[in-house]
Amino acid sequence: MIPKQTVDEILETARVEEVVGDFVNLKKRGANLLGLCPFHNEKTPSFTVSPAKGIYKCFGCGKAGGAANFIMDHEHYTYPEALKYLADKYNIEIEEEEQSAEQIQQANEKESLFIVTQFAAEYFQQQLKETENGRAIGLSYFKERGFREETIEKFKLGYSPDEWEAFTKAALDKGYKLDYLEKTGLTIVKGEKHFDRFKGRVMFPIQNISGRVIGFGGRTLSADKKTAKYLNSPESEIYHKSRVLYGLNLAKKTIIEKDLCYLVEGYTDVISFHQNGVENVVASSGTSLTTEQIRLIKRYTPNITILFDGDTAGIKAAFRGIDMILEEGMNVKVLAFPEGEDPDSFARSKSTEELSSFLKENAQDFIRFKTSLLVSEVGKDPMKRASLIKEIVNSIALIPDPIARSVYIQESGDILDISEQALMSELNKVRRNTLSKKIQNKEREEKREDFGVTDDTTFLQEKPKPQEKPLIYQEEDIIRTLIKFGNQDVEIPKEKDDDEAIVLTVAEYVVFEMEEDNLSFTHPLFDKIYALFKTAVESETSVVENTLVSNEDKELSSFAIECLMDKYTLSINWYDKHQILTLKEEEILQKKVHRGVCSWRLTKVQQMLEDMQAALKENPDNYESIYEEISRLLQAKKALGNELGRIVLR
Repeated sequence: MIPKQTVDEILETARVEEVVGDFVNLKKRGANLLGLCPFHNEKTPSFTVSPAKGIYKCFGCGKAGGAANFIMDHEHYTYPEALKYLADKYNIEIEEEEQSAEQIQQANEKESLFIVTQFAAEYFQQQLKETENGRAIGLSYFKERGFREETIEKFKLGYSPDEWEAFTKAALDKGYKLDYLEKTGLTIVKGEKHFDRFKGRVMFPIQNISGRVIGFGGRTLSADKKTAKYLNSPESEIYHKSRVLYGLNLAKKTIIEKDLCYLVEGYTDVISFHQNGVENVVASSGTSLTTEQIRLIKRYTPNITILFDGDTAGIKAAFRGIDMILEEGMNVKVLAFPEGEDPDSFARSKSTEELSSFLKENAQDFIRFKTSLLVSEVGKDPMKRASLIKEIVNSIALIPDPIARSVYIQESGDILDISEQALMSELNKVRRNTLSKKIQNKEREEKREDFGVTDDTTFLQEKPKPQEKPLIYQEEDIIRTLIKFGNQDVEIPKEKDDDEAIVLTVAEYVVFEMEEDNLSFTHPLFDKIYALFKTAVESETSVVENTLVSNEDKELSSFAIECLMDKYTLSINWYDKHQILTLKEEEILQKKVHRGVCSWRLTKVQQMLEDMQAALKENPDNYESIYEEISRLLQAKKALGNELGRIVLR
């Protein structure tokens, strides 16, 4: 367990814009930062980060939180795991007992898989550097590829001994469970026997965006043609090939700086580029490009250049993946290396300046490249040309931006020697057909769903009953005010003109009013938040925003952020332009708080009156005692009505 003092230090030190910025490309927008949401697919940024408030919120999908919540949501960590991640990022020491093998086995399964893969990475590194066979075989191979010591260390490269169960035996001896070794794919289990998956291979650890090892790629050094050259970890709870890009954890910062991502195919392509000073590069690791991988890149930049060797067949095979990139609204360029070269070999043979210049000067826009490439193949055959035109138009039709589509239609018309009008006509037909299919699919989905009104308020587990709605909404208003202004001072209303003014914080005022009349909140979430402020007032401290936005209780955290993050702000002086006076909440805070408490009390009194009237019908014999209570409530109702009539918010 992490001590509260350390938790507070972590939450106070962590900067939400820095934590989120490791995963999302953020652009300045007024006092806030804006980017594409990493939790759902969107083409227009709605993911907002407020450095001043220490929170983020997506106004598209509703995800919100502080630095710890972001790591929990993005990396699927528990609260303690997220705190440890932040502590590591900000070099904050956490005093915890070292885990024994028995404690490791008791950890949750997902974390156990991470622990096992981390042990494997360290084991393979140790074998590469400290064993005779590792140095003679594995390290020699990497040296022959031209990888320097610092590069080998940077990518955590390793070696798996050419023995059937060397790794598995070492892991079992350390106390790791065979079940987890099998689930990560490190060990293959056949009945009573088990053996190492990566026997006799040099190892390339695969890391997620935050740098945790989630899987491996292993290259054989055997000359046996029957042995697969590369072998990857199988899918597991922590490793999903379609959602991972090799090297992204090391490339993301440079991708943001350069506003460009180079996409290659293999591990060594990425490593050679990094060693030669080009770090904004990632690899699909030999798998077909997926939508999830494209969206990973899009978080950091809309610009992508795909690097191929000189093989035309390979480029044509990748056209489908490139069309997917266009569909996501990204700007795609392609670059083909000279015949006989690939990204790895070319990077190793050039200086940093030569490599950078070649990449900059030879990258071509994909649509122009595709049109030119296919035109050179079809010649003057009319049927092939017609088929080519349809293929080019299909790619252009995927581009969301109408201006970009128009420009590509013009350029393609010049290259294909066909009228712009004919191409535009075909383009519109393709887009109409696509739209028609989308509408049909949407209608089918809607038919499967029950029609009904859904409640927009995310914090309510159930809709309030009609008679409860006024009370719930008034409770919400009081709690929102506490969250936003709890530590601000207000002057409480004087009962007499000659009374001395009393200044309290909003939290003190609300708590004193609540406790004086022994009031409580109906909704459990509001009651939980109120309890935090009550405890703070009683201990003469204050509730800091981090306590709310980074709270382990996700419902509480989400609601707090919803209160703190204003979606709409006035961007002009409305009085100067329209002669309309607009007041901020803090300018009328004293009246707002007082009115909120009075309104809530009035609703409570009205409900109690209704209850008493119902009780009178059921128990006419208790007329005197019930009528006495009704009279008291009517007096309170009148007093509250008069008080509210005097509060004018202007």
